[in-house]
Amino acid sequence: MNATSQAVKPRALEPDSLWEQLTGGLVRTRYRVQHDHLARSFSLLVDAWHHLMAPKLAGPPADQIELIERRFDALLEADLANVAQGYYPRELLLQLPLSQYLRCIPQVLLEAPRVLMRSQKNRYDELPEALDLSAYPRYYRRNFHWQTDGWLSDHSARMYDMAVEVLFAGTADIMRRMAIPPVIEATRTIERPRILDVACGTGRFLLQLQKALPNAKYFGLDLSPFYLRFASQQLRHVADLSLVSDNAEAMPFADASFDVVTTIFLFHELPRDARRNVAREMFRVLKPGGRLSFCDSAQRHESAEIGAYLERFATIYHEPYYKSYLKDTVEDLLREVGFEIESATAHLVSKVVVARRPE
Repeated sequence: MNATSQAVKPRALEPDSLWEQLTGGLVRTRYRVQHDHLARSFSLLVDAWHHLMAPKLAGPPADQIELIERRFDALLEADLANVAQGYYPRELLLQLPLSQYLRCIPQVLLEAPRVLMRSQKNRYDELPEALDLSAYPRYYRRNFHWQTDGWLSDHSARMYDMAVEVLFAGTADIMRRMAIPPVIEATRTIERPRILDVACGTGRFLLQLQKALPNAKYFGLDLSPFYLRFASQQLRHVADLSLVSDNAEAMPFADASFDVVTTIFLFHELPRDARRNVAREMFRVLKPGGRLSFCDSAQRHESAEIGAYLERFATIYHEPYYKSYLKDTVEDLLREVGFEIESATAHLVSKVVVARRPE
C-alpha cells in the first residue's frame, strides 16, 4: 500500500505493568477473533447482497481479494498499535454495539425487496413526500446507497450505522478511528480544545473521539436534522457538545473558531464544486496553526492497486459523485484552498489526510 507521506508518529509511553500486559493480551486475542469472525460473516452477507443487486457484475479478481485481506490485517494492527501508544482507550477495540445492530436485522429483511426494486428502477429520488426538499441542496435530494429515505428520516438514521458496518465487514469504526491520532497530536498543548466534526451524521466518530479526548468542547455539524436527533441520543452523556443542523458549504461559525476540524466519509458524496466550498469553509473556521483530520474513501493515486475494487462500490450502489471523487486528489484539493499537507496514509479502503492551516 502506498502513502503520500509518513503517518503521524506517536509519543512514546511508559511500559505497561505485568497485569496490563496480561489483560492487554487477552483483549488483543478477543479483538482479533471478533473481527476475523465478523469479516467472514459480513463478507458472506455482502457477497450475497451484491449478487442480488448486480447479478451480471463479475466479482473482484483473486489478487485484489488477497490484497484487501492484507490491508485488513494491517488496519487491525494499526488499531492495536494506536491503543498501545495511548491515542485512545482499549475499550474502543470492543465497543461495536452488536446487540443494537442485530435488532435492526428484521427491518433490513423487510426492506430488502423495496431496496432491490428501487435500484432496478433507478428510483434515486424516492424520498419522504411530506418533507420540504427545497431546504436541501439538489445533490442531497437522493437516497444514497439506495437506502430508504436517503438521509431524511429517523428510520434511516437508526439503520445507517449497522448497514455501514456490515458493508465494510466490521471495519467502519476502525477506519474512523484512524483519524483520532492526528487530533490527539494537534491538541496536546491545548487545555480545552474546540473541535468541529463536519457531517457528523449519527455521531459515531464523535462517540469514539470523546472517549480519547474527554476534556474538549465538541461541535457537530450536519445537514440532516434526523441524523442529528439520533446523534444527540448517542452522545447525551457528553457534557460539552453542540449539534448544529446546517450546510457545510456555508457554516454558521465565526472565522478561526476551532483548534481542530474533522470530517469522516463526506467528500465522496459531494459534487466537485461542493467539495471545494466545504474545504474553504473548514479552512476559514480553523484557527491559524489548526489541524484538519480528514477521513474518506481511498483514491486512485494512492490506492491504484485496488482501483477495480473501489469502482465496484459506485457500480452497485447509488453514489453519483464517487467516481469523480476517486480522481479528485484530496491533497491537491486542500492545497487549492490554502492548507499545508502534513501526512496522507491509506487504511484498508479509506485514507486519512492531515492538513494544517498556516500560521
